[in-house]
Amino acid sequence: MNYHLSQLPERTAKPRESGFTMAMDKGLSVREAENFVEVAGEYTDIVKLGWATSFVTPNLEKKLDVYRAAGIPVYFGGTLFEAFIVRDQFDDYRRVLDKFNMTFAEVSDGSIEMDHGKKCEYIRTLSEQVTVLSEVGSKDAEKIIPPYKWIKLMQDELDAGAWKVIGESREAGNVGLFRSTGEVRSGLVEEILTKIPFEKILWEAPQKAQQVFFIKLLGANVNLGNIAPNEIIPLETIRLGLRGDTFTHFIDKALLDKLV
Repeated sequence: MNYHLSQLPERTAKPRESGFTMAMDKGLSVREAENFVEVAGEYTDIVKLGWATSFVTPNLEKKLDVYRAAGIPVYFGGTLFEAFIVRDQFDDYRRVLDKFNMTFAEVSDGSIEMDHGKKCEYIRTLSEQVTVLSEVGSKDAEKIIPPYKWIKLMQDELDAGAWKVIGESREAGNVGLFRSTGEVRSGLVEEILTKIPFEKILWEAPQKAQQVFFIKLLGANVNLGNIAPNEIIPLETIRLGLRGDTFTHFIDKALLDKLV
């Protein structure tokens, strides 16, 4: 940090199990990735190349090298996994992971209907090759999954070998965990947390109000994902109580009462 302030929440250090920030790269150029890493690399734990953007991204290997040189792992979005699965090309997908030296992969079923037992088989197989993040939730705004089912799906996928489970929201933050307006389904979140440890969940929260909700609920070291590259620094200030939305959240109440 550039100077000292007291009463900041303690942030976990890399490599983190909690307080994890996943950035969403939707098609940055190599130079943009370099600029992003220079500014926000310290606060970024992993980068997702959104949905299937890696298929059409020029200079893909050069960009992967930029992130790796900064010590930031990268993975392909779950929609790319689904694109291979729906074409019966799972073995080809595994070869792609090897070709690009990927150490993480996302398993999802947000765009296709998939038997959950089969999804868990994919997780088990891939977890022998890479670290797996599995995504729970549908990209279809009309498909409402009840809380008990969210819990069962998440637990089954963790048991199958997923390192963390991702709560789906899409890149816009308007499905899955959230209503179409972006409002958090708070009852759903709180029910999930009665059974699934918070450090095992990566909440997709691209909107500022969503990030504030999770930080106020679970503290500075909640895992958050689908963060735009230019929102990584703003998110870190929210985590530390240095933006208006969480400004007094971490300050000792007795001191606040004395000063205000």
